[in-house]
Formats: sequence, C-alpha cells, structure tokens
Amino acid sequence: MSVVQAVSRLGHAPRMCHLHCVASVPGRAFLPYWRLLQGFSANRSGGAQAKPCRQQKALTTSSAVTVSREDVITNNQANNVTDNIFQKIGVNLHQQPNHPICIIKQAIVEYFEANYPGRFTSFDDLYPIVSTKANFDDVLTPIDHVSRNPNDTYYVDKDTVLRCHTSAHQAELLRKGEKSFLVTGDVYRRDSIDASHYPVFHQMEGLYVLSDEEIEASGKSGTQLASEDLKFVLSGLTKHLFGDVEMKFVDAYFPFTEPSYELEIFFQGEWLEVLGCGVTQRQILEEAGHMGKTAWAFGLGLERLAMVLFDIPDIRLFWSNDKRFTKQFKQGQLRNKFKPYSKFPPCYKDVSFWLPSDDSFTENNLCEQVRGIAGDLVEEVKLIDSFTHPKKQRTSHCYRIAYRSMERSLTDGEINGLQEQTRKALAEEMHVELR
Repeated sequence: MSVVQAVSRLGHAPRMCHLHCVASVPGRAFLPYWRLLQGFSANRSGGAQAKPCRQQKALTTSSAVTVSREDVITNNQANNVTDNIFQKIGVNLHQQPNHPICIIKQAIVEYFEANYPGRFTSFDDLYPIVSTKANFDDVLTPIDHVSRNPNDTYYVDKDTVLRCHTSAHQAELLRKGEKSFLVTGDVYRRDSIDASHYPVFHQMEGLYVLSDEEIEASGKSGTQLASEDLKFVLSGLTKHLFGDVEMKFVDAYFPFTEPSYELEIFFQGEWLEVLGCGVTQRQILEEAGHMGKTAWAFGLGLERLAMVLFDIPDIRLFWSNDKRFTKQFKQGQLRNKFKPYSKFPPCYKDVSFWLPSDDSFTENNLCEQVRGIAGDLVEEVKLIDSFTHPKKQRTSHCYRIAYRSMERSLTDGEINGLQEQTRKALAEEMHVELR
C-alpha cells in the first residue's frame, strides 16, 4: 500500500477540526478579503520552503503548560485515561523545530504571515484538558453523536476530557475578542491500531470573522463572501504546500458550518482529502458574543499532511527518537522524503474469544488494552474472523495482532510475553471468554 493510499484511510481526516480535525486555527484590523481577491500575491509556483519553527512577534502566543498524572488519571468512575496516553501529554511534537509535524505547522503559519502579515494570531500551547461543553456543545456536536461516547473520547471525569480537536478552544478565543486565529495542538482520540491511526495526533485550525465593512464593500451576502474568501485562501495554502496541483472543493456536512466543504487534491495519481472547511454557524458566533457576524473556518490533520509530503509510511514513526528518523528532517525543509532505514519483520499472534453477553465489548477498548501492554510495538490489530454459533447464539471474534518494532528485531520470548499479558487482560478486564 502506498503512503497516499494509507493516508486516504487515515481516520484523522477532516471531520474538520471540530469532530476530528477539528490533531492538534484570534484578530486585528484586516485588509478586506474582497480586495485581496483582486491582488493576492501567494506563491503559486512549485511550493514553499518553510521557515524555522520559531515564535514571531505579534504572531505566536505560547505559554508553558504542565500536566501532572493526577490531572488526568483519577479514581473518578468516568475516567478512562491510561498511562500510555498520559506519557504523550507535553511531548509537543508540533513545537520541536526539526520534527515533520512542526515543519508543516510552521509552513502553514508562514503562509498566513507572508500573505496577511500580522493579521492572524497563532496559538500552539493551549491547555489540553477541556470541558465537555467546550469540546462538544460549543461547536454544536449533537448530544447523541458517537464522539461523545467514552469508547471514542478520553474522559477525565464526566464533565472534562482530553480535547478531541483544537476547535475545543474556538469559543473561548472568540469570547476573548479574537477574530482571526490559528490553533495548533495535540489531540486525543481512542482509535483502532494500524499504520495510519494513533490515539494522539496533531491538528491545526483557522478561523476568520469578516467585518461588516468587508461585506458591505463586496456587494455580496456574508455567506457568499465568506465562501469565496475561504476557498481562495485555502487554494493558496494548498499550492504553498503541494505545488501547482489540481484541486476541488466538494460539498460536505459538518454540524458547525453551513455551507461546508472538503478540499481534495489530485496527488500521485489519486484524489486525496486534505482538509475540511466552511462558513461558521451563526449560533456559534452569537453564543461567543459576536452578534450578527459571519466567519469562515478550516481544520486539518498535520500527521495526514506530513505522511504524504514526507512519504512517511507509519504514523508511529512520528514518536520515534531513533536518530535514523529524526536526522532526516530539518526546520525549513519541506521537500525532504523519508528514506526507510530498516525493515524488521512483523510477528503475528492471533487471539480468539467469545464476546460477553452484555454487549460491553468494543474494538476501541480492545485496542486500548493492547496499546497499554505493548505500546508502540504493536503495529496493527485486525479482525480476521467473526461468527455466531447457531444454537448458543454466542458471537466469537478472532483478532490478529501484528507486533513490529521500528528500531530492532523482537525476540520470540518478548512477543510471547506480551501476547500472554494481552490474553490475561482481555479475560480479566474485558470479561471475554478465551478460546
């Protein structure tokens, strides 16, 4: 499978930033976009060289954030945060200058700074623990939406979560008076295990509130102007990152924007979804104190872009400290391609069991158990067989677990030990009956 094919399956693709991308996007006097449409000077050639990942005066707002284990792992009945997840908090790959995630983040920040200097404020160190109101209600997530389920989200308690998307900060920033901003951060979602899914990833989103003067001068409705501005700005950003590629905006549905679009590019012979975007729902703006205003917003996953731009085949590599990986990337260099340095063989182990009768089993819970034991040594967990006994009416699942280190060969004894721990945990914690 090619990197593009793997990324096309990546579950961190736009639910825009709000429900997904919502990874992991505040304001000043702004040159009206209707005038920028007439004289935009974005780089429309073969892409860009990102500048060093540094803070810029009047552009980036960042502060030290410290999260203790007691902040996220508690005895609260609703708590489902694991040590494996806690250990990722504060790593901040998006702030490490030579890391692919930071390189892409900075390329995007530089695009906005170069073409709209001083207009957008960039936040990249906001506190990752947020209220359920900020994470869900403020972005109009339906009360019955699957993302609210503890099977999908890491809950600290019933009213507090690890942010599922950077849009969890949108209403807060709007209430503080910010009107044009970028937000980057690590986001957390319980997910499956394969080359393109990881429970911690990085998102970036942007929002811009149009002024009444811009709308009046354009002679268009606020929604029409916002849609045109949004498409123009994001077309320039896409060319900045990918070069002169073919692209299209496809109608989509998000509860927090209307109209909504997904931006796709034709890249390496395939159509690839890059980001989600749209005109912000008026209710979101008004509840944040911006009465009668119109805004546009977009959200994207940084891992998704980095895997494509740098040809990185496995999402686990972003967390590697192996110098054979880290030395391949330099701040400001957006065109480097990852060169595989080793290919250790995988080790496959199957586990079969009868599901509990209370319907409590979920695949995400299974993956959490496996990750908690094997960490990044597990490459994939895949359902390979399922059947229901015709007489007993009991359902059996068989999962194949692929173990593979990105850095070394694994021993039989090591894998057998991990597999035995996994089987024990499934029986004791998930109440399945092993076969």
